[in-house]
Amino acid sequence: MGTLITLGLIATYAGGVWKFWNGFENTNFAKNSGNKIRLSLLWPALCVVSKPYRQNFSKALKGSRR
Repeated sequence: MGTLITLGLIATYAGGVWKFWNGFENTNFAKNSGNKIRLSLLWPALCVVSKPYRQNFSKALKGSRR
């Protein structure tokens, strides 16, 4: 059971990285590879502590340019 939960968490993390990476152009962040890598890999922590990041993360996932 623990292995299943671990696999689920890894899949969720990887899915978040993938979706944010592909939608990065829809955010207000500076468009450089350093930002893209850092912000993609740190998405769980940044979603918890930063409201502006959560808003941009949502834009990346939805694909909107608001």
